[in-house]
Order: sequence, then structure tokens, then C-alpha cells
Amino acid sequence: MVNLVLVGGGHSHSIVLKLWSKKRLSGVKITLISNVKNTPYSGMLPEYINGFYSYEESHINLVKLAEIAGINLIIDEVVNIDADEKIVSCKSGLRIGFDVLSLNIGSSPEKSQIEGANLYAIAIKPIPLFLKKWLQIIDLAHNNPDKKMIFTIIGGGAGGVELALNIHHKLINIISIENLTINLIHRGKRITSNYDVSMSEKLTKILDKNHINIYLNEVVKSIDSQKITLFSGKNIDSDYTFLVTQASAPIWLKNSSIETDTEGFIMVKNTLQSVNYPYIFASGDIASIIDYPCAKAGVFAVKQGMPLYQNLCNFLTEKPLKLYYPQKKYLNIIGTGNKNAVANWGNISVQSPLIWYWKKYLDHNFMKQFPH
Repeated sequence: MVNLVLVGGGHSHSIVLKLWSKKRLSGVKITLISNVKNTPYSGMLPEYINGFYSYEESHINLVKLAEIAGINLIIDEVVNIDADEKIVSCKSGLRIGFDVLSLNIGSSPEKSQIEGANLYAIAIKPIPLFLKKWLQIIDLAHNNPDKKMIFTIIGGGAGGVELALNIHHKLINIISIENLTINLIHRGKRITSNYDVSMSEKLTKILDKNHINIYLNEVVKSIDSQKITLFSGKNIDSDYTFLVTQASAPIWLKNSSIETDTEGFIMVKNTLQSVNYPYIFASGDIASIIDYPCAKAGVFAVKQGMPLYQNLCNFLTEKPLKLYYPQKKYLNIIGTGNKNAVANWGNISVQSPLIWYWKKYLDHNFMKQFPH
């Protein structure tokens, strides 16, 4: 019996398990190690925050998926991988041996450079921890509708902008607009600076219209319980500070013998195999494909699901592996919180409620393939 261990219940692994449930290999035992029973679908996260989707609609039920796929699910957190001895160590003390390993554990916002971030900031990832804090904030707002609340999002990329707009539209239905302040801090000269300028311009107008304060060309020095201090010397009052900064990898992975890039992400070939351990695969945010860099975005984790499944099966049956190349252009849709959205493709950006409903259709279509 060959032991295939999957670490993380992200988008790629969810697709692998869905495909495995339809076509399994004999003589292979699969174990999935996940720190959650329900994994959030990143495409629906902003709408879930806004109240447009329920928890069940926006999360993949790993327990049911594992049951249908006929695999063993362990709810635990991986803290170390001995790639040479082929052993995964978990937080509980459990040690699991493997013959083939695949990692799809996502990433977390970088916060090591910000003093006080560990104590006072709320990272957008891991998503379950963020959602737990968000529900507490919503309860507080409902119980204290006259309370003034100041929110600050650090990171003005697509994720930070979408979070700011959806927080705004959720809370103005609970507390008065006069009691709500939302700040967005970005180190670039324009928001969503990785996208075409037309995207930035449209989103800047929307943020301004919603009275969201934008701080450009600013870098955060420190965070405490009441304020944020910038390197420029400015102080910004903040009750709740969210980190949507550049992605980072876990320290334990950087300390393993698995080769990583300078940011700590696993270096993989176009087969999604580790460059120094052919029996270790990686996909999604945690993977960095040699010579083919791509954004840390959910769209790539989804696209890698099928080739990952094919290559795991081919590796297990000693067949040639297929090559995967990330797309150079991809559609990015940012919901603006009010059942409207801005779509970007290359140097074209379009705003319309029809785009939001189209995205809703695509997201629901993606989630339909998994059991609820």
C-alpha cells in the first residue's frame, strides 16, 4: 500500500479529492491533514463578509468530501516535514509517514516587519481565524449601534480594496455612517498597482465615493491597540487593523530541507514537483514555479487542481508527468460591496452590476462540484 499524504485542504486539494472520488487508484491510501473541517472558498469570502452568502455556501465541507473520496481526514496542524525520512509532524504530536506528499496550505500576510503586528493586527489569512474575529466585530456592532468604529486595512492590492468596500457596505447597515471610519494604507503610488491603471482609477473613485480614506506611498512602522504609526511620522487612529499585505510562508517550511525561494515558498517544476524531492508536490500560494512566476491568487490554485491530480496519479503509476504553465493573463473581478463589481483583463477594466451577477454564477458553479 502506497501512502499519499495531502497537507492542507485548499482549492487544489479539494479538486484532487473530487476527481479521486470519481477515479481512484488501487493500492493507494490517501490521508488529508487539515486544520479545519470546512475550507473557505476565497472567491466568495468578500460576499460572505458582506452577508450575501451563508457559511455553508462559501465553504467546502472537507468531512463529506473525504467520506465520498474514501480517504482518511485528520484535523490537525502540520508543524514540520522531514523530507528525507518522509515524516510529517503535527501540532498534536502525531507523526505520519508518507511515500508521496502534496502541499496546498496557502499563505499568510507578511507581518514580521511591522512592530506590534502579532499582538494587535488581524491577518486576513488564515481565513478561519479572521472570520472568527469578524463575527465578533459584527456582534459588537449589533449590540452597540451607536459606538464609533475605526477600521484600517493595510495593503491596497485587490484583496485589501475588496475587503474595505465589503466591510463598509456591511457595517453601514448596522451602525450610522457618521460612526464608521475606514482607512486603507498602501505602500504603492496607486491602489491595485499590480493591475492596469484603469482598474486603479475606477476603484479609487468608488473608495472616495464611499468616504474610505486612502493613504498612498505609506509604510506602516508599528501598530498598537489604538493607533497605527507610519514611517512618514503620521499616526492613524484604529480600533481594528487588518493585514492584507504581501504573502508569506510558514517559518517551519523555510527551516525544512525542501528547497524554497527567497520568500520561503516551495520551488517546483512545471510538473508541480519540488525541485529537490520528486516525491513532494506543491500547489497554490505555497508553490513558486521556476521561471513562471504568478500571482498568489486563488485562480491559480483552482487551475492547478486538475494537473496536480493527473501528475499525482501518473507519479504513482510511474507514467510520464504532464507540464503545467500558469496563464499570463487572467480575469480579476473585485466586488465593490453593493452587488456591483469591477472586472480587469489586461489593460481593460469594466464596472457593472452584471459582472457581479456573472461572478456569482461562476462561484456557485465552482461550489456545486463539492458536497454540502
